[in-house]
Amino acid sequence: MGIRKFRPTTDGLRWTAISDFSELTKSKPEKSLLVPLKRTGGRNNRGRITSRHRGGGHKKMLRIVDFKRDKLDMAAKVLAIEYDPNRPARLALVEYTDGEKRYIIAPAGLSVNDQVMSGKDAEIKVGNTLPLENIPAGIPIHNIELRKGSGATIARSAGNSCVIMAKEGGYAQVKLPSGEIRLISLACMGTIGQVGNIENETVSIGKAGRNRWKGYRPYSRAVAKNPHDHPMGGGEGKASGGLPRSPWGQYAKGLKTRKTKSSDRYIVKRRR
Repeated sequence: MGIRKFRPTTDGLRWTAISDFSELTKSKPEKSLLVPLKRTGGRNNRGRITSRHRGGGHKKMLRIVDFKRDKLDMAAKVLAIEYDPNRPARLALVEYTDGEKRYIIAPAGLSVNDQVMSGKDAEIKVGNTLPLENIPAGIPIHNIELRKGSGATIARSAGNSCVIMAKEGGYAQVKLPSGEIRLISLACMGTIGQVGNIENETVSIGKAGRNRWKGYRPYSRAVAKNPHDHPMGGGEGKASGGLPRSPWGQYAKGLKTRKTKSSDRYIVKRRR
């Protein structure tokens, strides 16, 4: 893994820094694990735009990723490390002893021909999935479930990892990538290691066209608009526009929008 930079022969290449994809071992995805990915252009079932600045972009297929790791006590061999256009993390194609192939999120340090396993008796090794009660405190983990059997929802992006701080009364105190400390049931599953492609945070898009390839359309700054188009528009010269807010007047900084939830009791320490 590494970052590739270019000689500034064009304006677009001057600041471009992309992954060198040196860790990939296979260029074509597994066809049996592909499904079509329908794009909405930011529109709902009535044809109205509900998510602005979306549209265009390159066609992509969705890779079916195994977030549950529910084939317990069965070894799987890593066949390849692949690219996924839908996420910053890499995927590992694994084949179980019964011949079934699945995609999993590739942690840092996992390589071809390695063996991975899930279950309470699995070894404490990168890529193995165990219940939190069987994972020692202090080691990096990812792909953590919030509810038993629901599949991993926490720490799935490139470079992310969590740490178990303590265990008490059927729950583990897990420090999330945001800094929040949360109670998670010891019966929930987690995977050993840190998500791979750690250098993803140093990637520089370099030019606007590359965002268009991803399906992101351009947007105008709020302060550049007229008053009837945005609350922050108008003014003589380059006016700052006052407090940051949405086109519909919702304040963007300082206004708490999170409602009280029953799950709040599981939060030991907020991220701020």
